[in-house]
Amino acid sequence: MKESVAILCAGGPAPGINTVVSSVTKIFLQNGYQVIGIHGGYKSLFAEEPVYDYLDWEFADAIYSKGGSALKMSRYKPRDDEFRKEFFEKNNVRLLVTIGGDDTASTALRLSRWLEEKNLKLVTIHVPKTIDNDLPLPEGNPTFGYHSAKEEGVRIVNTIYEDARTSGTWFVVSAMGREAGHLAFGIGTACHLPMIIIPEMFNKTKITFEKITNLIISSMVKRRLLGIDYGVAIVSEGVFHFMNDEEIIGTGINFTYDDHGHPELGNVSKSHIFNMLVQQKLKTLKIKVKSRPNELGYELRCCNPIAYDLSYATHLGLGVYRLFEKGETGCMITIDRKGNVSPLYLKDVEDETGKVRPRLVNIDSNKCQLVYRNNLHYITKQDYKAAKKFVQNPEEFDFFKILEWDENFSTY
Repeated sequence: MKESVAILCAGGPAPGINTVVSSVTKIFLQNGYQVIGIHGGYKSLFAEEPVYDYLDWEFADAIYSKGGSALKMSRYKPRDDEFRKEFFEKNNVRLLVTIGGDDTASTALRLSRWLEEKNLKLVTIHVPKTIDNDLPLPEGNPTFGYHSAKEEGVRIVNTIYEDARTSGTWFVVSAMGREAGHLAFGIGTACHLPMIIIPEMFNKTKITFEKITNLIISSMVKRRLLGIDYGVAIVSEGVFHFMNDEEIIGTGINFTYDDHGHPELGNVSKSHIFNMLVQQKLKTLKIKVKSRPNELGYELRCCNPIAYDLSYATHLGLGVYRLFEKGETGCMITIDRKGNVSPLYLKDVEDETGKVRPRLVNIDSNKCQLVYRNNLHYITKQDYKAAKKFVQNPEEFDFFKILEWDENFSTY
């Protein structure tokens, strides 16, 4: 029987998935392998009757530049006792290519260890995919899909910013990103937004809704002092990951709850929560500023990949064959700026629970500090006297006091 390569996609969509699938398919077909595309991620792979297609060159050539995923995806995370070898043995699979984020990578690590225990001659190589850009790749290496999602987000937010300018109002935007703020920071920086809120900026203090609200109002008041009656604040959904249930429930939002009694955040609009809290505080302060919520999320995941991701995802897909030739397994593929393909072993980036550690925004980097200290609008000590026209206690809205940052500190 001809040796096979199996490909699965798991987690959420990201621009460039089809480019990776296409590139892996083409290079392995060219080298005499049969290529199998699994529908339904790990759930299908370990089912009694897996759903899959045999992929050919025509299929691969038809999908390479399209958004979404031609292989149906699933967020299912199997337990170790659910792993099965029948599919691999039946189809003479020599390589399993997993395309996904940190959860998919963590499962791939557990699976590679299980395969080793069972003495199965099967290589596993993970291709890092997520619009969140939060996989622990070498410094400067993005996950594929991030730049395309950011590009689409910038297009949308620039339009929102123009609406704010035209109508003399504010928008409070929430952006995807899980527990990392890469997407919100990237979009906010590109759009010159006056306030960008990500979880990593709370590196010296606890994240609370009050602090988030005060940061947004700080920007609103500062712009009023500058004679600007409009603006957009962007907040990363990641802030929720660092709040306890009491803080979240205390917003007064009517949440639904999961089987463990935790509020189901996926069922509500985060931007509506932030905007509601801002409007409540503005009313208490008797400041008349109109603001509207806008959720920035699912529309970013399946857009067509931009040229950067088309090239990057192609190199990743082709690079899988290079690692396979070398016998690498239990790894994630990385490519540096010179095009050199290297394995990043998943065991080297796992935490104490066996989960792949997320890569957070380096808030102390020159890139971040340049933006936060020079390109946003917020109240500082120099504004206290003028700000009293709008707020009795300007210190409460001082950007540096809210975050407990040193106003004079500089890393660049």
